[in-house]
Amino acid sequence: MTDTDPKAGPDEQFSAFLTEGRFMIQRGTQSGTHVFFPRVVAPGTGEDLEWVEASGRGIVYSTTVVRKRPPEPNVNVTLVDLAEGPRMMSRVEDIDPAEVRIGMAVRARIIEAEDGPLLVFVPDATQEGAAAA
Repeated sequence: MTDTDPKAGPDEQFSAFLTEGRFMIQRGTQSGTHVFFPRVVAPGTGEDLEWVEASGRGIVYSTTVVRKRPPEPNVNVTLVDLAEGPRMMSRVEDIDPAEVRIGMAVRARIIEAEDGPLLVFVPDATQEGAAAA
């Protein structure tokens, strides 16, 4: 089920998976409903959760540009609806922050940041037809 320390909290387990290069989210053991952010039990029901591999696919739900003082580059803050159902906050890279659009198909990528691994998204041209649906 998981290679991480079962005694670690959900946030630490999520970070450990990212360190391994894996994007994992939790799913209810009874309902099969996916949740994000990492939790001890499912919200509302108290159902047990298990870690499962996320598809990495998503659609931009909302986005905004955070404008920085030059020479620092502008960045976007984006809410992404994951294919599994949950919505998560991240950013979209490999594109000008002002070009990120609601409905844009994206896929997850794990990058190395100053504080350790970080989950970001990049445009996914292979899903563009699905985003229009």
